[in-house]
Amino acid sequence: MDLSYGPKYEAFREEVRAFLEGEKHNAPSASIGLSEGSGQVRDWQKKLVEHGYASRTVPRDYGGFGAAPDLLENIIIDEEFRRAGASRGMANQGISMFVPTLLQYGSEEQKRRYIGPTIRGEMIWCQGYSEPGSGSDLASLKTSAVLDGDEFVINGQKIWTSTAREAQMMFALVRTEPDAPKHEGISYLLVDMKSPGITIRPLVMMTGQAGFNEVFFDNVRVPREILIGRRGQGWEVGKATLIHERNMLGAADLTESTYLGCVDVLREFGVLDHGVYRDRLMKLAARTQAMKYHSMRMLTDRLKKRPPNAAALIMKLNGCQLNHDIAKLAIDAMEEVGTLKRGSRHARADGAWQIGYMFQLGLIIGGGTAQIQKNIISEIGLGMPREPKAGTGTLSRR
Repeated sequence: MDLSYGPKYEAFREEVRAFLEGEKHNAPSASIGLSEGSGQVRDWQKKLVEHGYASRTVPRDYGGFGAAPDLLENIIIDEEFRRAGASRGMANQGISMFVPTLLQYGSEEQKRRYIGPTIRGEMIWCQGYSEPGSGSDLASLKTSAVLDGDEFVINGQKIWTSTAREAQMMFALVRTEPDAPKHEGISYLLVDMKSPGITIRPLVMMTGQAGFNEVFFDNVRVPREILIGRRGQGWEVGKATLIHERNMLGAADLTESTYLGCVDVLREFGVLDHGVYRDRLMKLAARTQAMKYHSMRMLTDRLKKRPPNAAALIMKLNGCQLNHDIAKLAIDAMEEVGTLKRGSRHARADGAWQIGYMFQLGLIIGGGTAQIQKNIISEIGLGMPREPKAGTGTLSRR
Protein backbone atom coordinates (compact mmCIF):
# COMPACT_ATOMS: atom_id res chain seq x y z
CA MET A 1 0.00 0.00 0.00
CA ASP A 2 1.40 3.41 -0.99
CA LEU A 3 0.81 5.76 1.97
CA SER A 4 2.32 8.89 0.37
CA TYR A 5 0.03 11.71 -0.78
CA GLY A 6 2.12 13.28 -3.55
CA PRO A 7 2.87 16.96 -4.41
CA LYS A 8 -0.72 17.91 -5.31
CA TYR A 9 -2.09 16.86 -1.95
CA GLU A 10 0.85 18.19 0.05
CA ALA A 11 0.13 21.60 -1.52
CA PHE A 12 -3.46 21.25 -0.39
CA ARG A 13 -2.21 20.38 3.10
CA GLU A 14 -0.29 23.67 3.20
CA GLU A 15 -3.47 25.49 2.18
CA VAL A 16 -5.35 23.94 5.09
CA ARG A 17 -2.54 24.76 7.53
CA ALA A 18 -2.50 28.38 6.38
CA PHE A 19 -6.24 28.66 6.97
CA LEU A 20 -5.94 27.24 10.48
CA GLU A 21 -3.00 29.48 11.30
CA GLY A 22 -4.93 32.56 10.22
CA GLU A 23 -8.18 31.58 11.94
CA LYS A 24 -6.94 29.81 15.07
CA HIS A 25 -8.16 32.69 17.25
CA ASN A 26 -11.71 31.98 16.03
CA ALA A 27 -11.55 28.17 16.22
CA PRO A 28 -13.42 26.45 19.06
CA SER A 29 -11.53 23.67 20.79
CA ALA A 30 -12.00 20.22 19.30
CA SER A 31 -13.32 19.12 22.70
CA ILE A 32 -16.44 21.33 22.39
CA GLY A 33 -19.60 19.33 21.80
CA LEU A 34 -20.02 19.42 18.06
CA SER A 35 -23.74 18.89 18.08
CA GLU A 36 -24.29 21.86 20.36
CA GLY A 37 -25.40 24.88 18.40
CA SER A 38 -23.66 27.57 20.49
CA GLY A 39 -22.97 30.91 18.84
CA GLN A 40 -19.24 30.25 18.61
CA VAL A 41 -19.76 26.81 17.05
CA ARG A 42 -22.33 28.13 14.54
CA ASP A 43 -20.03 31.01 13.51
CA TRP A 44 -17.17 28.55 13.07
CA GLN A 45 -19.43 26.21 11.13
CA LYS A 46 -20.40 28.96 8.65
CA LYS A 47 -16.74 29.84 8.14
CA LEU A 48 -15.84 26.20 7.50
CA VAL A 49 -18.64 25.84 4.93
CA GLU A 50 -17.56 29.07 3.23
CA HIS A 51 -13.97 27.83 2.87
CA GLY A 52 -14.86 24.25 2.01
CA TYR A 53 -13.75 22.55 5.22
CA ALA A 54 -17.29 21.43 6.08
CA SER A 55 -19.96 20.12 3.67
CA ARG A 56 -17.19 20.39 1.09
CA THR A 57 -18.90 18.46 -1.70
CA VAL A 58 -22.42 19.82 -1.20
CA PRO A 59 -23.32 21.67 -4.44
CA ARG A 60 -23.10 25.48 -4.36
CA ASP A 61 -26.74 25.70 -5.48
CA TYR A 62 -27.67 24.27 -2.09
CA GLY A 63 -25.26 26.37 -0.03
CA GLY A 64 -22.21 24.12 -0.01
CA PHE A 65 -18.68 24.62 -1.33
CA GLY A 66 -19.23 22.55 -4.45
CA ALA A 67 -15.89 20.73 -4.54
CA ALA A 68 -15.57 17.48 -6.43
CA PRO A 69 -15.49 14.41 -4.18
CA ASP A 70 -11.90 13.71 -3.16
CA LEU A 71 -11.35 11.32 -0.27
CA LEU A 72 -7.68 12.21 0.15
CA GLU A 73 -8.51 15.90 0.55
CA ASN A 74 -11.04 15.00 3.21
CA ILE A 75 -8.44 12.92 5.05
CA ILE A 76 -5.91 15.76 4.93
CA ILE A 77 -8.50 18.19 6.33
CA ASP A 78 -9.21 15.77 9.19
CA GLU A 79 -5.49 15.29 9.89
CA GLU A 80 -4.69 18.99 9.97
CA PHE A 81 -7.67 20.02 12.09
CA ARG A 82 -6.83 17.24 14.55
CA ARG A 83 -3.19 18.33 14.64
CA ALA A 84 -4.25 21.91 15.35
CA GLY A 85 -6.79 20.82 17.99
CA ALA A 86 -9.47 22.78 16.12
CA SER A 87 -13.11 21.79 15.90
CA ARG A 88 -14.24 20.29 12.59
CA GLY A 89 -17.52 22.08 13.09
CA MET A 90 -20.95 20.66 13.76
CA ALA A 91 -21.49 16.95 13.22
CA ASN A 92 -25.12 16.52 14.16
CA GLN A 93 -27.66 14.17 12.60
CA GLY A 94 -28.90 16.77 10.14
CA ILE A 95 -25.48 17.46 8.63
CA SER A 96 -24.02 13.97 8.80
CA MET A 97 -27.08 11.85 8.05
CA PHE A 98 -30.03 13.82 6.67
CA VAL A 99 -28.22 16.02 4.12
CA PRO A 100 -26.57 13.09 2.27
CA THR A 101 -29.93 11.29 2.28
CA LEU A 102 -31.72 14.35 0.93
CA LEU A 103 -29.12 14.77 -1.83
CA GLN A 104 -29.90 11.21 -2.88
CA TYR A 105 -33.69 11.10 -2.55
CA GLY A 106 -35.00 14.66 -2.13
CA SER A 107 -36.78 16.81 -4.70
CA GLU A 108 -35.11 19.95 -6.04
CA GLU A 109 -37.38 22.16 -3.92
CA GLN A 110 -36.63 20.14 -0.79
CA LYS A 111 -32.87 20.38 -1.36
CA ARG A 112 -32.97 24.16 -1.83
CA ARG A 113 -35.19 24.62 1.22
CA TYR A 114 -33.39 22.48 3.79
CA ILE A 115 -29.74 21.83 2.94
CA GLY A 116 -28.34 25.37 3.26
CA PRO A 117 -29.77 26.15 6.73
CA THR A 118 -28.81 22.67 7.93
CA ILE A 119 -25.14 22.74 6.95
CA ARG A 120 -24.77 26.30 8.35
CA GLY A 121 -26.07 25.07 11.72
CA GLU A 122 -29.20 27.23 11.55
CA MET A 123 -31.59 24.26 11.41
CA ILE A 124 -31.15 21.38 13.87
CA TRP A 125 -32.68 17.97 13.11
CA CYS A 126 -33.58 14.91 15.13
CA GLN A 127 -34.20 11.37 13.95
CA GLY A 128 -37.61 9.75 14.48
CA TYR A 129 -36.91 6.06 14.00
CA SER A 130 -37.06 3.88 17.15
CA GLU A 131 -40.34 3.13 18.92
CA PRO A 132 -41.21 1.12 22.03
CA GLY A 133 -41.12 -2.45 20.71
CA SER A 134 -39.57 -1.41 17.40
CA GLY A 135 -35.86 -0.93 17.93
CA SER A 136 -33.82 -3.70 16.37
CA ASP A 137 -36.89 -4.79 14.36
CA LEU A 138 -37.45 -1.27 13.11
CA ALA A 139 -39.67 -2.39 10.22
CA SER A 140 -42.38 -3.30 12.73
CA LEU A 141 -42.89 0.37 13.65
CA LYS A 142 -46.48 1.43 14.30
CA THR A 143 -46.52 5.24 14.23
CA SER A 144 -49.02 5.99 11.47
CA ALA A 145 -49.49 8.78 8.97
CA VAL A 146 -52.85 8.94 7.20
CA LEU A 147 -53.30 11.20 4.19
CA ASP A 148 -56.14 13.70 4.72
CA GLY A 149 -56.42 16.08 1.77
CA ASP A 150 -53.03 17.73 1.35
CA GLU A 151 -51.77 16.74 4.78
CA PHE A 152 -50.55 13.63 6.58
CA VAL A 153 -51.99 13.14 10.07
CA ILE A 154 -49.46 11.44 12.37
CA ASN A 155 -50.26 9.46 15.52
CA GLY A 156 -47.89 7.36 17.61
CA GLN A 157 -44.68 7.55 19.61
CA LYS A 158 -40.93 7.67 19.01
CA ILE A 159 -38.28 6.99 21.64
CA TRP A 160 -34.52 7.47 22.13
CA THR A 161 -34.80 10.63 20.05
CA SER A 162 -31.58 12.60 20.44
CA THR A 163 -31.78 16.43 20.50
CA ALA A 164 -35.59 16.39 20.12
CA ARG A 165 -35.93 19.39 22.44
CA GLU A 166 -33.37 21.46 20.53
CA ALA A 167 -34.39 20.41 17.03
CA GLN A 168 -36.54 22.48 14.71
CA MET A 169 -37.25 19.51 12.42
CA MET A 170 -37.44 15.70 12.53
CA PHE A 171 -36.89 13.19 9.74
CA ALA A 172 -39.14 10.27 10.61
CA LEU A 173 -40.22 6.84 9.47
CA VAL A 174 -43.99 6.34 9.66
CA ARG A 175 -46.43 3.70 8.43
CA THR A 176 -48.53 5.07 5.58
CA GLU A 177 -49.56 1.81 3.88
CA PRO A 178 -50.98 -0.40 6.66
CA ASP A 179 -52.04 -3.19 4.29
CA ALA A 180 -48.65 -3.53 2.57
CA PRO A 181 -45.87 -5.90 3.74
CA LYS A 182 -44.14 -4.24 6.67
CA HIS A 183 -41.01 -3.16 4.78
CA GLU A 184 -43.12 -1.71 1.95
CA GLY A 185 -45.64 0.21 4.04
CA ILE A 186 -43.28 2.83 5.48
CA SER A 187 -42.69 6.40 4.30
CA TYR A 188 -40.03 8.99 5.17
CA LEU A 189 -41.57 12.28 6.34
CA LEU A 190 -40.26 15.58 7.67
CA VAL A 191 -41.96 17.04 10.73
CA ASP A 192 -41.83 20.59 12.10
CA MET A 193 -41.20 20.06 15.83
CA LYS A 194 -43.38 23.06 16.69
CA SER A 195 -46.44 21.43 15.10
CA PRO A 196 -49.49 21.27 17.41
CA GLY A 197 -49.93 17.81 18.93
CA ILE A 198 -46.25 17.06 19.61
CA THR A 199 -45.21 16.31 23.21
CA ILE A 200 -41.57 15.75 24.16
CA ARG A 201 -40.47 14.09 27.39
CA PRO A 202 -36.74 13.97 28.24
CA LEU A 203 -35.07 10.71 29.28
CA VAL A 204 -32.25 11.30 31.75
CA MET A 205 -29.28 9.02 31.06
CA MET A 206 -26.79 7.66 33.56
CA THR A 207 -24.47 10.48 32.48
CA GLY A 208 -26.93 12.85 34.17
CA GLN A 209 -27.72 14.40 30.80
CA ALA A 210 -31.07 14.23 29.03
CA GLY A 211 -29.74 13.57 25.56
CA PHE A 212 -32.60 11.22 24.64
CA ASN A 213 -36.31 11.92 24.57
CA GLU A 214 -39.71 10.37 24.02
CA VAL A 215 -41.77 12.10 21.33
CA PHE A 216 -45.56 11.66 21.17
CA PHE A 217 -47.70 12.51 18.13
CA ASP A 218 -51.39 13.28 18.65
CA ASN A 219 -53.06 14.10 15.32
CA VAL A 220 -50.00 16.03 14.14
CA ARG A 221 -50.64 17.45 10.66
CA VAL A 222 -47.78 17.93 8.19
CA PRO A 223 -48.01 18.94 4.50
CA ARG A 224 -47.79 16.07 2.04
CA GLU A 225 -45.00 17.75 0.06
CA ILE A 226 -42.50 17.00 2.86
CA LEU A 227 -42.53 13.31 1.87
CA ILE A 228 -38.97 12.25 0.90
CA GLY A 229 -38.99 9.76 -1.96
CA ARG A 230 -42.22 7.93 -2.77
CA ARG A 231 -44.95 6.69 -0.46
CA GLY A 232 -43.86 3.24 0.71
CA GLN A 233 -40.20 3.91 -0.16
CA GLY A 234 -39.32 4.96 3.38
CA TRP A 235 -37.52 1.75 4.31
CA GLU A 236 -35.08 2.22 1.43
CA VAL A 237 -34.59 5.93 2.24
CA GLY A 238 -34.24 5.21 5.96
CA LYS A 239 -31.57 2.57 5.36
CA ALA A 240 -29.53 5.13 3.44
CA THR A 241 -29.66 7.41 6.49
CA LEU A 242 -28.56 4.56 8.77
CA ILE A 243 -25.51 3.88 6.61
CA HIS A 244 -24.41 7.48 7.14
CA GLU A 245 -25.10 7.13 10.88
CA ARG A 246 -22.96 4.01 11.16
CA ASN A 247 -20.14 5.68 9.28
CA MET A 248 -20.37 8.59 11.72
CA LEU A 249 -20.27 6.24 14.72
CA GLY A 250 -17.16 4.40 13.51
CA ALA A 251 -14.67 7.14 12.62
CA ALA A 252 -11.16 5.65 12.95
CA ASP A 253 -9.41 9.02 13.24
CA LEU A 254 -11.51 10.01 16.23
CA THR A 255 -10.79 6.68 17.90
CA GLU A 256 -7.06 7.12 17.37
CA SER A 257 -7.28 10.62 18.83
CA THR A 258 -9.13 9.23 21.86
CA TYR A 259 -6.48 6.53 22.29
CA LEU A 260 -3.67 9.13 22.25
CA GLY A 261 -5.58 11.11 24.88
CA CYS A 262 -5.71 7.96 27.01
CA VAL A 263 -1.92 7.60 26.72
CA ASP A 264 -1.58 11.14 28.06
CA VAL A 265 -3.81 10.26 31.02
CA LEU A 266 -1.68 7.20 31.88
CA ARG A 267 1.46 9.32 31.66
CA GLU A 268 -0.02 12.08 33.83
CA PHE A 269 -1.03 9.62 36.55
CA GLY A 270 2.32 7.82 36.47
CA VAL A 271 1.08 4.37 35.38
CA LEU A 272 2.33 4.33 31.80
CA ASP A 273 5.11 1.88 32.74
CA HIS A 274 2.97 -0.19 35.12
CA GLY A 275 2.80 -3.75 33.80
CA VAL A 276 -0.98 -4.20 34.12
CA TYR A 277 -1.89 -0.84 32.58
CA ARG A 278 0.74 -1.20 29.88
CA ASP A 279 -0.63 -4.61 28.90
CA ARG A 280 -4.15 -3.18 28.58
CA LEU A 281 -2.83 -0.20 26.66
CA MET A 282 -0.96 -2.38 24.18
CA LYS A 283 -4.07 -4.45 23.49
CA LEU A 284 -6.03 -1.26 22.83
CA ALA A 285 -3.19 0.02 20.63
CA ALA A 286 -3.42 -3.15 18.53
CA ARG A 287 -7.19 -2.79 18.14
CA THR A 288 -6.85 0.91 17.31
CA GLN A 289 -4.25 0.20 14.66
CA ALA A 290 -6.35 -2.63 13.23
CA MET A 291 -9.31 -0.24 12.97
CA LYS A 292 -7.12 2.40 11.35
CA TYR A 293 -5.80 0.01 8.70
CA HIS A 294 -9.26 -1.43 8.15
CA SER A 295 -10.39 2.16 7.54
CA MET A 296 -7.55 2.62 5.03
CA ARG A 297 -8.57 -0.60 3.28
CA MET A 298 -12.09 0.81 3.02
CA LEU A 299 -10.59 4.01 1.65
CA THR A 300 -8.86 2.01 -1.07
CA ASP A 301 -12.16 0.32 -1.88
CA ARG A 302 -13.89 3.69 -2.11
CA LEU A 303 -11.16 5.11 -4.36
CA LYS A 304 -11.63 2.09 -6.62
CA LYS A 305 -15.43 2.45 -6.37
CA ARG A 306 -15.87 -0.92 -4.68
CA PRO A 307 -18.86 -1.23 -2.27
CA PRO A 308 -17.88 -1.53 1.41
CA ASN A 309 -20.52 -4.18 2.20
CA ALA A 310 -19.82 -5.68 5.64
CA ALA A 311 -16.64 -3.64 6.11
CA ALA A 312 -18.61 -0.52 7.06
CA LEU A 313 -20.57 -2.46 9.67
CA ILE A 314 -17.30 -3.69 11.19
CA MET A 315 -16.23 -0.05 11.65
CA LYS A 316 -19.36 0.76 13.66
CA LEU A 317 -19.25 -2.49 15.66
CA ASN A 318 -15.58 -2.17 16.57
CA GLY A 319 -15.47 1.61 16.97
CA CYS A 320 -18.16 1.94 19.64
CA GLN A 321 -16.80 -0.93 21.76
CA LEU A 322 -13.21 0.26 21.37
CA ASN A 323 -14.02 3.86 22.38
CA HIS A 324 -15.83 2.49 25.45
CA ASP A 325 -12.83 0.32 26.41
CA ILE A 326 -10.34 3.18 25.94
CA ALA A 327 -12.39 5.44 28.21
CA LYS A 328 -12.54 2.63 30.79
CA LEU A 329 -8.76 2.37 30.89
CA ALA A 330 -8.39 6.15 31.29
CA ILE A 331 -10.88 6.18 34.18
CA ASP A 332 -9.14 3.24 35.89
CA ALA A 333 -5.79 5.01 35.59
CA MET A 334 -7.22 8.09 37.33
CA GLU A 335 -8.19 5.95 40.37
CA GLU A 336 -10.37 8.04 42.72
CA VAL A 337 -10.28 11.01 40.35
CA GLY A 338 -11.92 8.78 37.77
CA THR A 339 -15.13 8.70 39.80
CA LEU A 340 -15.61 12.47 39.67
CA LYS A 341 -18.44 13.95 37.63
CA ARG A 342 -18.36 16.85 35.22
CA GLY A 343 -18.34 20.06 37.23
CA SER A 344 -15.78 18.94 39.80
CA ARG A 345 -12.70 21.16 39.73
CA HIS A 346 -10.54 18.04 40.08
CA ALA A 347 -12.09 16.17 37.12
CA ARG A 348 -9.84 15.82 34.10
CA ALA A 349 -11.08 17.21 30.77
CA ASP A 350 -14.22 18.42 32.60
CA GLY A 351 -15.39 14.84 33.08
CA ALA A 352 -15.29 14.01 29.36
CA TRP A 353 -13.78 10.56 30.01
CA GLN A 354 -16.54 9.59 32.43
CA ILE A 355 -19.27 10.85 30.12
CA GLY A 356 -17.62 9.19 27.14
CA TYR A 357 -17.45 5.85 28.98
CA MET A 358 -21.18 5.89 29.72
CA PHE A 359 -22.24 7.44 26.41
CA GLN A 360 -20.29 4.95 24.30
CA LEU A 361 -22.05 2.12 26.13
CA GLY A 362 -25.29 3.50 24.68
CA LEU A 363 -23.81 3.73 21.19
CA ILE A 364 -23.00 0.01 21.32
CA ILE A 365 -26.78 -0.40 21.35
CA GLY A 366 -27.78 2.62 19.24
CA GLY A 367 -27.67 2.74 15.44
CA GLY A 368 -28.25 -1.03 15.32
CA THR A 369 -27.13 -3.09 18.33
CA ALA A 370 -23.82 -4.94 18.37
CA GLN A 371 -25.76 -8.21 18.17
CA ILE A 372 -27.61 -7.01 15.06
CA GLN A 373 -24.33 -5.85 13.50
CA LYS A 374 -22.75 -9.26 14.13
CA ASN A 375 -25.72 -11.04 12.59
CA ILE A 376 -25.59 -8.93 9.43
CA ILE A 377 -21.80 -9.28 9.15
CA SER A 378 -22.09 -13.05 9.49
CA GLU A 379 -24.80 -13.19 6.82
CA ILE A 380 -23.50 -10.80 4.15
CA GLY A 381 -19.80 -10.99 5.02
CA LEU A 382 -19.34 -14.65 5.81
CA GLY A 383 -22.34 -16.12 3.96
CA MET A 384 -23.73 -17.78 7.07
CA PRO A 385 -27.46 -18.62 7.35
CA ARG A 386 -29.84 -16.29 9.12
CA GLU A 387 -30.38 -16.67 12.83
CA PRO A 388 -33.38 -18.96 13.57
CA LYS A 389 -36.48 -17.11 14.67
CA ALA A 390 -37.41 -17.69 18.30
CA GLY A 391 -39.96 -20.45 18.77
CA THR A 392 -39.94 -21.71 15.18
CA GLY A 393 -36.71 -23.67 15.03
CA THR A 394 -36.52 -22.72 11.36
CA LEU A 395 -34.31 -20.42 9.36
CA SER A 396 -35.81 -17.46 7.57
CA ARG A 397 -34.56 -15.78 4.40
CA ARG A 398 -34.46 -12.16 3.47
